[in-house]
Amino acid sequence: MKSLLVRFFLFSVVIAACSIAVTAWLASQATTGTIRQEQGEALATETQIFDDVLGYAATHQNWSQAKSEMDKIARKYSRRIALTDHNGKKLVDTGDASSPPLPVTPKAIVDPLNVNGKIDPRAVGPFKLTQDEFDKLHAFAEELKHCNRSIQIVDAPNGRPRLSTDEPGNLSTWESCEVGNALYTLTRTETVAYQELQRLFTQCVAKIPGNEQLLYRDPGRVQFDWEILTARYAPPEIAACMESARHTQLQPYVAEQAQLYLTSPTGQEPQSIDLSTTGVTRITVVALGILALAGFASWITATQLVRPIRALTAATKRTAEGDRTARVDGGAGEIGELAKSFNAMSEKLADTERQRQAMVSDVAHELRTPLGNITGWLEATQDGLAEPDPHLIDMLLEESLLLQRLVDDLHDLAQADAGTLRLHPEPIALDDVVDQVVNAQQNREILLRAETAPVHATADPVRLRQALGNLVANAVRYTPPGGEVVVKLFQEGDNAILEVRDTGTGIAPQDVPHVFDRFWRADKSRSRRTGGSGLGLAITRHLVEAHGGTVSVTSAIGQGSTFSISLPMSFPDHDGPAERSPMRQR
Repeated sequence: MKSLLVRFFLFSVVIAACSIAVTAWLASQATTGTIRQEQGEALATETQIFDDVLGYAATHQNWSQAKSEMDKIARKYSRRIALTDHNGKKLVDTGDASSPPLPVTPKAIVDPLNVNGKIDPRAVGPFKLTQDEFDKLHAFAEELKHCNRSIQIVDAPNGRPRLSTDEPGNLSTWESCEVGNALYTLTRTETVAYQELQRLFTQCVAKIPGNEQLLYRDPGRVQFDWEILTARYAPPEIAACMESARHTQLQPYVAEQAQLYLTSPTGQEPQSIDLSTTGVTRITVVALGILALAGFASWITATQLVRPIRALTAATKRTAEGDRTARVDGGAGEIGELAKSFNAMSEKLADTERQRQAMVSDVAHELRTPLGNITGWLEATQDGLAEPDPHLIDMLLEESLLLQRLVDDLHDLAQADAGTLRLHPEPIALDDVVDQVVNAQQNREILLRAETAPVHATADPVRLRQALGNLVANAVRYTPPGGEVVVKLFQEGDNAILEVRDTGTGIAPQDVPHVFDRFWRADKSRSRRTGGSGLGLAITRHLVEAHGGTVSVTSAIGQGSTFSISLPMSFPDHDGPAERSPMRQR
């Protein structure tokens, strides 16, 4: 055991030393690359944050409802995001009251109408299609793809489908697909938006001499010179008019210009990595300190691990020598669970041993009385002290049958334990089974009756009669003269319910969990009147469980008991009359 402790400690120390050494070497070798990577990642992250914030500004009229969206972006990228107007007034801040002041210089200016001198394409304003227009145009797009499968359709920012190779302002050639023209017909939303854009554009162009050739004067139809609209070949003053008109039209639909500040969640700038000799020395000192702590922790862990293992070993040896009282306190964790499992196993072994001893005693007692009676009367007959008359023969036969029943019960339990108890299920009428059991158990001293409904199920009729007969016999045995035993049969969902209710003496609450144990009796006197073998209820439980059912009991002292069997209507894993596979005891 000392060897295990030492080996565990040395192994942990070696692993810790190797891990620290490799980590320190990799850290020193990869520091420069890490810095570059972090700078690149930081730049990429800030670029993505700027794009997300810009996208919000391009699709919302103001910043009043931006807090939740900015919080989401801040959590996603682990940054504090703050937006101010040109006067420095905060519009949005994902920090809290304890956050430090913002830096002096903003990271960027958020203006969807001026992104490197261009308008953000997501700023569509009044050009955004309604849902009906969106659905209609996409239906045309699907027809177009069926017409020409080489066509690839993408959505423009306002939701209009177009060719993936198209640029805004370019009409598409649809070859022989007539639906293409329908796809590029302006919607009402776009028509109204273009009318407004044309009005603004016209107002600006009207101030430029010689502008008449720049606009088509087709009454009743809105149409632009697309070369001018895109300002590809237009003179600077015309292009300036188009940009001015677009700015004026989109201004009410986008958020105001804002200054963007990005910091860490705490509001502080990230601390840079020290590459100096002092930094290397610090890493070395820290590595040695960690190694010492790792060695100490490994020793403590190994000691804590070995102590319960030693206790388990000692307890196992005691158990192997026959001591069923050995128990282990293993604490918490996996070793604790192992100790609990060992204690449960030891307790189970102790219970099994007690049950074995009790069973041997009970079997000996049950066999001794009838065998003694038979032997005594046979010796008396042999000595001429008793005549072998019919009464004596009947008494000896009764004692023999008692022995036979005890042997049969023990055989059934042995089959159940060995998993060789077989059933032969077939479709039966359960009310017939109840009537047969009740008729066989009739008693003059008590009222035994049945309350049944027509219920059919698949079961072994012989074994089911045996199980129900045990319950009825038990109820009759413990019901005083003048009492009543009622056997009920009814259907509840997919189960058939058999209830045996008596007005007997009842069972004490502390005894209810043991009624299905072998050789257990509520009456400890073992009198012949109440002296069943003590195996009937245990056999009933095995037979019911072999049918896939359950058996339970409720009882109160002085009010009687109710035993209930719940059986599935169809036999488990049964497709027709066949022999049931052996069932292991559960």
